[in-house]
Amino acid sequence: MASAVMKRASSTLLGCLRQSSAAARTYASLSVGTDIVSAGPNVSLQKARSWDEGVSSKFSTTPLKDIFKGKKIVIFGLPGAYTGVCSQQHVPSYKNNIDKFKTKGIDSVICVAVNDPYVLNGWAEKLQAKDAIEFYGDFDGSFHKSLELTKDLSGALLGHRSERWSAYVEDGLVKVLNVEEAPSDFKVSGGEVILGQI
Repeated sequence: MASAVMKRASSTLLGCLRQSSAAARTYASLSVGTDIVSAGPNVSLQKARSWDEGVSSKFSTTPLKDIFKGKKIVIFGLPGAYTGVCSQQHVPSYKNNIDKFKTKGIDSVICVAVNDPYVLNGWAEKLQAKDAIEFYGDFDGSFHKSLELTKDLSGALLGHRSERWSAYVEDGLVKVLNVEEAPSDFKVSGGEVILGQI
């Protein structure tokens, strides 16, 4: 009985994600060659941390230039912490390939989601991924809005979130960009795909 309810709930969630995607598909203004720092000149992200760490840092944020300039970064965005595809496929595809990214000279692999940094911290710890991947919160969605990578997932009770995407960024310039057709898809934004594109 419980199994049937879970399957129905999962099927309903996927249906809502696909329906909202089909109804309001937007393509990012972000493209290969875009300077990701210039696209969001006043945008900062919030490194995943505990509440106490947030208080002691006076709720500091990290400007995009400090994340991207002078570095080779692989970044991937996802709809939200603790959600199905994000937890079971997207993050593990990067965590399990971290040594391959380092071999290719990548300075950091970054996960960003429209969540607060405290939720992302708890999720990263649960996934045992915090040592491999840097997690950043985009608590108000301003980073994803600046890149036109937002998606209304109210049908799945998630509100305004991020598309599922990945990019390879060198010194702030986007060299590779992959955006899924629907947030429930996992075809082009995984770690294995972008490894073959670097």
